[in-house]
Amino acid sequence: MPDNTALTYAKESDINDPLKNFREKFYIPFLHNKNAIYFLGNSLGLQPKSTQDEVLNIMEDWASYGVEGFFYGKNPWLHYSKQLLQPIAKIIGALPNEVVLMNHLTVNLHLMMISFYNPTPSRYKIICEAKAFPSDQYVFESQAKLHGFNAEDAIVEVSPKAGTEIISTDDIITAIEKNKDSAALVLFSAVNYYTGQVFDIKKITAAAHQYGMVAGFDLAHAAGNIALHLHEDEVDFACWCNYKYLNSGPGAIAGAYVNEKHLQHKNIKRLNGWWGNDVSNRFKMEKTFTPYPTAEAWQLSTPPLMLLAALHASLKIFEDAGFENLLQKQKKLSAYSFELLNDINAENKYFEILTPQSPAERGCQVSLAFHQKGKEVFEALSKNGVMTDWREPNVIRIAPVPLYNSFEEVYQFSEILKSIVTSN
Repeated sequence: MPDNTALTYAKESDINDPLKNFREKFYIPFLHNKNAIYFLGNSLGLQPKSTQDEVLNIMEDWASYGVEGFFYGKNPWLHYSKQLLQPIAKIIGALPNEVVLMNHLTVNLHLMMISFYNPTPSRYKIICEAKAFPSDQYVFESQAKLHGFNAEDAIVEVSPKAGTEIISTDDIITAIEKNKDSAALVLFSAVNYYTGQVFDIKKITAAAHQYGMVAGFDLAHAAGNIALHLHEDEVDFACWCNYKYLNSGPGAIAGAYVNEKHLQHKNIKRLNGWWGNDVSNRFKMEKTFTPYPTAEAWQLSTPPLMLLAALHASLKIFEDAGFENLLQKQKKLSAYSFELLNDINAENKYFEILTPQSPAERGCQVSLAFHQKGKEVFEALSKNGVMTDWREPNVIRIAPVPLYNSFEEVYQFSEILKSIVTSN
């Protein structure tokens, strides 16, 4: 039997990897006079080498045509975003008419809650995960207050059982059942930012709908990371950022999804804006708003073309690689990471792996909770050219991603980590 913990196994895995050449499409950070081992795709994806050309195309058309760039040039701006809808829809498991690219994640969460959080005096609660990302918590609290409710009463957090960081699906469904007459909205992350746990979107959505609640999801750590089936699972709405696994740069334009069944509701609450008006009469400059018959009706302002261009560059790479192929490699990289990490812990338990061991409940991210000297380990990894993420009080997050990380990098990381923890 081959020794999977040996360097030769990692090298052979890379040789046999059909996606190995995609690494060359990205700039790899240089740290301590060598290419870094960059395991931070869960915070900010690397820059595709094609991004600058895509942005430059917009700049050149601006220089050549001025405002007429909306109608002329290499890729007229008026319909620029439409060519991105099909690729992004594939990644999140949606129909193209259910997707819109606009704003940033927190702005989109607020906009979606304006439409889908419709509390009444008796049904007003929001069911969410405990320790959701802080900006989500801020959104929930502020939306509850805007409707005149006390946030401590209105927000129902589902917590892990004692002794674990993982929230069971059964506990989520129990919370939904317990609040069946008082909850209006269930809003979870698809992947928990802290632990990397993948939540069961299908079961959560079905349970919410069974009791007349709306089901929404924050896909910040899911889009481009795991398989999603938003339309098939009948999710009502979702939002995500594109700068993590989708490699679109800091402050990248974000996305939102609205299930097709909601698109024809004429009385849906929504903030209307210039770019959400149907293009067929947008330039008639009439005061009556005519919404797009798609999720694009939620757009407010003229889209930022340079940000769309950066996303376009990344999506072309996803299209070339094939998202199903990336998911297959992701599973192999993740399994390899777990195997090596468990091997380090075989004799002495230096850390707890917070991320679920089950492949169905994890994506790229692995979260390690250190029993001692976690910050020192994090700093030592950096000195050895490994870029990871630190989360208080004692967690190091890593995320080997299939587009630009290799099996040999996972092996090198494990060897460096082993040398650090065994020398302390």
